[in-house]
Amino acid sequence: MTRFEVLFVCTGNLYRSPVGERLFAAHTGPPGGGIGVGSAGTLARPGLPMPPRTAAVLEELGGTAGAFTTRRLTAALVASADLVLGLTREHRDAAVRLHPAALRRCFALEEFVRLAGAVPPEGADDGPRAAVARAAALRGRTPPVAAGADAVPDPDGRPVEELRSCAARIDLAVRRAAALLTAGQSLPLSD
Repeated sequence: MTRFEVLFVCTGNLYRSPVGERLFAAHTGPPGGGIGVGSAGTLARPGLPMPPRTAAVLEELGGTAGAFTTRRLTAALVASADLVLGLTREHRDAAVRLHPAALRRCFALEEFVRLAGAVPPEGADDGPRAAVARAAALRGRTPPVAAGADAVPDPDGRPVEELRSCAARIDLAVRRAAALLTAGQSLPLSD
């Protein structure tokens, strides 16, 4: 079985998408397993380190900052991902514009959790690709949500309490996404 790659996307790749990337990794087990994860930003300046306050909040939630550097979202990154999770619908849309063939693999994070969780897995070993297919099949077939419902606000320039709130929201959605993607597999999910 080939490795399943998840890509988190935000604007600057400094706050939301790195938090998603690193918490997802923490919740799906050690690197080198069946699921890989990365992040990028639609307007990121490549090569910047994770801001210290992002690293501190991330570590409070059990993630590790490690050797992180920002990178810009590219068509190649979208094409190589099995699942693209934007922190807003605009991030999802930017990924689709770069690589339209990835439409069925691109979601806002909370949109994916809502859709993939709406239908139970078909079998114990149904796997992450089946979870993505279930979510894609439900797009447009479920009741609409408010326009900003899937938007995790950008904490850039905001007080650290807002970064903590943003990170806690991402953590909850990431835990749910990790559980949906690893259902029936032997990948450990942390508490």
